[in-house]
Amino acid sequence: MLRADDINYERKETNFQLKNIDINIQEGEIVSLIGPNGSGKSTLLRVIANLIKPNSGAVHVDGQQVDKMKGSELAKILAMLPQMNNHMLDLTVRELVEFGRHPHSGKKMTLTQEDQEIIDWALEVTGLSHLQNRLLTSMSGGERQRAWIAVTVAQHPKVLLLDEPTTYLDISHQLEVMELVKELNAKYNMTVIMVLHDINQAAQYSDRIIVLKRGTLHYDGLPHCVLCKEMFQTIFEIDAEIHMRGNRPTFTPIKIHKE
Repeated sequence: MLRADDINYERKETNFQLKNIDINIQEGEIVSLIGPNGSGKSTLLRVIANLIKPNSGAVHVDGQQVDKMKGSELAKILAMLPQMNNHMLDLTVRELVEFGRHPHSGKKMTLTQEDQEIIDWALEVTGLSHLQNRLLTSMSGGERQRAWIAVTVAQHPKVLLLDEPTTYLDISHQLEVMELVKELNAKYNMTVIMVLHDINQAAQYSDRIIVLKRGTLHYDGLPHCVLCKEMFQTIFEIDAEIHMRGNRPTFTPIKIHKE
């Protein structure tokens, strides 16, 4: 479904590089990107979304090279929820979700009956039908985050990119968002690539975990293979205990790792 081949990207003003990144995401997978701050997780997500251009390498989604596609065509296949959104917009939930249909509505930006039905569906699957006439400014943080996810869902994408979707949410709303992502994947076979800071959440909800540090890919595999003592020592520079809860690993940080 999505392939990134030998991606290299340099941001000279901050002396940051993505170096020789190769990833291959299968249809219907949930993949989490983890790593320390500044490791390149969000940058890689933006390269995949064609929001920034790599210095070399190429990204293909659904068999097409993203930088050769029109923005409106790419938006029909791939939708991205950025890290920060404007929650103070003077819009109702439904008005916000309507923006998700713009890639499909053509230059006239007129919504068809089919568009309205898809908006209804996006509101329903995100649990917002009863809140569709509420202003964004009157909603809780978790409700607003679901509204922004509904915008991406309304695009009817095959691939959903989420950049730290649970940041700044309390734990109950974090779990609410993660369960929604899991449901979208299970019911509608959406391929999901997301950046997460909570490593235990990544392990619980992902089919695969990719670990970055300083712009380089270090680990790529099943959660129970990636979450190991060596990974925590080399990537996060901590000692950790790993526990299995069913078939999913969890970790507990113990202390700073010293060589």
